[in-house]
Amino acid sequence: MSDDIQPRRKLDAAALERNKDLAQQAVEGTATRVGRIATIITTAVADVAREIGELVTDGFEMREAAKRAKADSERLDQMAADRLADDEPEALAPPASTVEILDAEIEGESLPDEQSR
Repeated sequence: MSDDIQPRRKLDAAALERNKDLAQQAVEGTATRVGRIATIITTAVADVAREIGELVTDGFEMREAAKRAKADSERLDQMAADRLADDEPEALAPPASTVEILDAEIEGESLPDEQSR
């Protein structure tokens, strides 16, 4: 039985403190980097949420603008139809530029322009 008992190792206090310092630096460095990564991720998630919100808002605004444009178009179409119904006789008359103008001469009389020639 005495053979099974191993002798205690002598503790090296300097080596133990060096290892503790290395472990402490590794944990601190890792925690700092994880914190920075978490900040980056948090900022990215907030930015993505903001962009998605603006995209949805733009969609709502475009939908409302399309509704207003359709209503305006229908209103203008109705106004044009009403105007055509009110102006029906005038609408059938040819435009003034297409009316043939006749120049009638009276026999025996000359126009003032012709006298000067």
